Amino acid sequence: MATDTGTTLAERLGYGPDERLLIINCDDLGSSQSANEGCYQSLREGVATSATLMVPCPWARHAAQQYLGEPIGVHLTLNCEYDLYRWGPITRAPSLLDGDGGLPRTVEDAWEHADVDEVRRECRSQLERAILWGFDITHLDSHMGTLQLRPEFFDVYLELAVDFALPLRLSGASSERYIGFPARALAADEGVVFPDHLVVPPTGQGSRRSIEKLLFELRPGVTEVFAHPAIDTPELRAFAPDWSLRVDDHHFLTHDSGLRKLIDRAGVTLISYRELRDAMRAG
Repeated sequence: MATDTGTTLAERLGYGPDERLLIINCDDLGSSQSANEGCYQSLREGVATSATLMVPCPWARHAAQQYLGEPIGVHLTLNCEYDLYRWGPITRAPSLLDGDGGLPRTVEDAWEHADVDEVRRECRSQLERAILWGFDITHLDSHMGTLQLRPEFFDVYLELAVDFALPLRLSGASSERYIGFPARALAADEGVVFPDHLVVPPTGQGSRRSIEKLLFELRPGVTEVFAHPAIDTPELRAFAPDWSLRVDDHHFLTHDSGLRKLIDRAGVTLISYRELRDAMRAG
């Protein structure tokens, strides 16, 4: 991401234009006790540098109680993808409820039925509640990409970023052919900061392979990759079909000494979204 003056995001953060900077974000903080333990351990004992909170989930308040000032954003949540574990909106939002009282299971269902005004009110309330709980919010992203990939939903996403002066997770430039609108240019025009690159782990795999491969293919600038760390518990095994991948993400980020060595050998600098937020607010 370059500004109108040609200054790269890396330079705005105080690095050289060819520096390779990496954000490792832990998604789904607050979704379960397992995720809370996994995310915070990955931040405090491992190599993760940021996390994002799912405010509507039953364990979000516990995540707030455990917070020690880490770089935490809000994982704006309009979906609940699980069959056996359900959560709903925190506002009165009938269009955001599926047949059994939870948020829609799929992105397409949310897009088809959600009223945009209810989406706006729900997302703003999620962000405000996280602030009320004491989080020093560093950025915004979107659970399952629901807000990023549809123009009328993206308007809400961008509006919140502007109103609260927060960076955004955005998909890469190549994805704009698929989504059909210039999300990155729209955000840049509003002065919103976002990483230069986003690496999305393939569906059905954990983050291990993506991160190992990424470290030696990392392009100059700021890249974000995300993982879903969680500790192994009966609760996690009961509701999450991909529980083993989440447990492996936690082990990889927290306990795998080989990962730290790979980061050093690759000459990659780890940063968090807090640096992006501070640069955005500094103008």
